[in-house]
Amino acid sequence: MITGMHHAGFVVRNLEKSVEFYHDVVGLTLMDTREREGGPISHILGYENTSLKIAELHHGDGYLLELIEYVSPTGGLRPTSERNALGACHIGFTVDDIFAAYEHLVANGAEKLNPPIEIVPGKKGCYLQDPDGDWVELVCFE
Repeated sequence: MITGMHHAGFVVRNLEKSVEFYHDVVGLTLMDTREREGGPISHILGYENTSLKIAELHHGDGYLLELIEYVSPTGGLRPTSERNALGACHIGFTVDDIFAAYEHLVANGAEKLNPPIEIVPGKKGCYLQDPDGDWVELVCFE
C-alpha cells in the first residue's frame, strides 16, 4: 500500500518570508517554487478558484518540506498555538550542536518554547516555533 514518505507541508502567511527562514536560517535547500491555480488543484483541495504559491525545500537526506501560501482563498489564523491541539504538527531536525542551533534560530525569528534539555542519556531536544507558529523540534544525539 504505502511505499514511502513523499513530503510534509506547512501552510504559511508569506511564502517569501518562510522560504527565507527555512533556507537562509535553517539551511534547507530550495528546490522549486511554483504557482498553482484552478483546475485539478481546486478539485484536490475542495475550494473553487484556488490559487497557491508553493516552495519545496529539502535537506541532503531526501526529506521534503513543502511551504504553501494560499493566495485564494486566504485562510485565518489558527485559534491556538498549543502543541496538544488536534491538527498541531511539527518538523524535527537533527543538529550537531543543539545550543548553537537553538540560539541561531531564536536570533533569526524563531519563538522559543524551552531551552534544550537532556531527554534521555545521549539525547537532547527542544521546541521552537517558526515565524508562522509552526512547531520546530531540534534533536541532538551525543
